Amino acid sequence: MPLDWTTASPSLVVHGDALGVTAQLPDGGFTIVYLDPPFNTGRQQRRRSTTSVRSAEDSTTSVAGFKGVRYERIRGDLMGYDDRFEDYWSFLEPRLAEAWRLLAPDGTLYLHLDYREAHYAKVLLDALFGRDCFLNEIIWAYDYGAKSRTRWPTKHDTILVYVKDPTKYHFDSTSVDREPYMAPGLVTPEKVARGKLPTDVWWHTIVSPTGREKTGYPTQKPEGVLRRIVQASSREGDWVLDFFAGSGTTGAVADALGRRYLLVDSNEEAVAVMRRRLPSAQVESV
Repeated sequence: MPLDWTTASPSLVVHGDALGVTAQLPDGGFTIVYLDPPFNTGRQQRRRSTTSVRSAEDSTTSVAGFKGVRYERIRGDLMGYDDRFEDYWSFLEPRLAEAWRLLAPDGTLYLHLDYREAHYAKVLLDALFGRDCFLNEIIWAYDYGAKSRTRWPTKHDTILVYVKDPTKYHFDSTSVDREPYMAPGLVTPEKVARGKLPTDVWWHTIVSPTGREKTGYPTQKPEGVLRRIVQASSREGDWVLDFFAGSGTTGAVADALGRRYLLVDSNEEAVAVMRRRLPSAQVESV
């Protein structure tokens, strides 16, 4: 059924492909757009690939010409270098274009990737949206699970952060939960008690297999990581959008912090998990 955005509740979960859902939404409605897409690990992905993107007639952010020849050349060079990336980016690119359209003028895009794609994506996003819109590369580091003895164990994800307008994006570091100093003896007792502001390297454990957050969904992200994002880049009452919502962590955090949210996922299992985790949310199918 079509999504009636005008009557949507502040807590909305939609079962459907992100492109089909976002095509029904007006420009600039979301202060945060968070994307945690399926990682391109070489395993077969079940997904619907499309290159169509809804945009205004006078848009300067259409896939055909974000940055003209420069963008197309960079895109072609990278895809020629790694043909697996071409398939992945053909899936992700139109969804990123829609995410950019939906961002508010002071909004922020968070793209959560692993080490296999982060370096490709950074080069393409600089060309796609403009290098001046790049804000941060966040490293989420964790230490859990098996560790390789034939190379340095891979224990981090990358979150690329881009702002819609580098002159007026919202960022409130005072609202972010502080963390302990790693060398408390080097600072005053007052600073120890207050804690320090996080940097662009976030040490945070994965979701505990026996913890209260655990939903059983295989790619569930911890609330602490999303909480930091939502605290810094949105205000109470703002709308937050998650294209690949999975277990619904973004919604759980947004709800706890007084934000409104729209969660989208094409996986029936994910929607079932979100129904249980977010019982007050309105659930639609598109």
